[in-house]
Amino acid sequence: MTDIKHAKDPKHWKNVFRRRASRVTRWLHIYLSMISFAIVLFFSVTGITLNHADYFQGKTQTTQEKGNLKPEWVNNKDTNLVAKLNIAEYFRNIYKVKGAVSDFRIDDGKVSIAYKGPGYEADAFINRQTGAYELAVTLTGFVGFINDLHKGRDTGRVWSWVIDIAAALMVLISLTGLILLLFIKKKRVSGLILTVVGLLIMYMVYRIWGQ
Repeated sequence: MTDIKHAKDPKHWKNVFRRRASRVTRWLHIYLSMISFAIVLFFSVTGITLNHADYFQGKTQTTQEKGNLKPEWVNNKDTNLVAKLNIAEYFRNIYKVKGAVSDFRIDDGKVSIAYKGPGYEADAFINRQTGAYELAVTLTGFVGFINDLHKGRDTGRVWSWVIDIAAALMVLISLTGLILLLFIKKKRVSGLILTVVGLLIMYMVYRIWGQ
């Protein structure tokens, strides 16, 4: 009788807690969904372009340049004295090369430097004797750019944080939605059944067609 009485008493601490928890969860679910709308939309769209890369493949454009830089930057026998910073900045200043330096190699006859960014790649090969170089810049287009953003490839540390935050927001939205379902008595059982059914369907699809 006591439990029944408490269940009907709106001021009982259990009922007060349920109301407050429901209110806070609903507030979090709504505003997290609003804040992360653009992020969720972006990763949803790029998930499709990545999964169907052949269909959405953008037009790749490659340009090549030739020239000479100062031979003394590269022809020193001591490889520690090769002017790495000067070389890296030379291509940025002359050809507006973008992206971070992902590789810098010094061989007996040549120096190579690679710049990479989302949807972008530039490679330069320099003759160590003469300073003559060849530069190739490759652009993969808008689709390649957003696909690299989705994968976090050559995007830098800050964008890596964006991906982590986006993943955390998606987890929170999903969890708050599930918690809200638990507060709806009429929909609780059917909602949980559908959740389990969805998980089973996904698992069966993987087991039957995913291998």
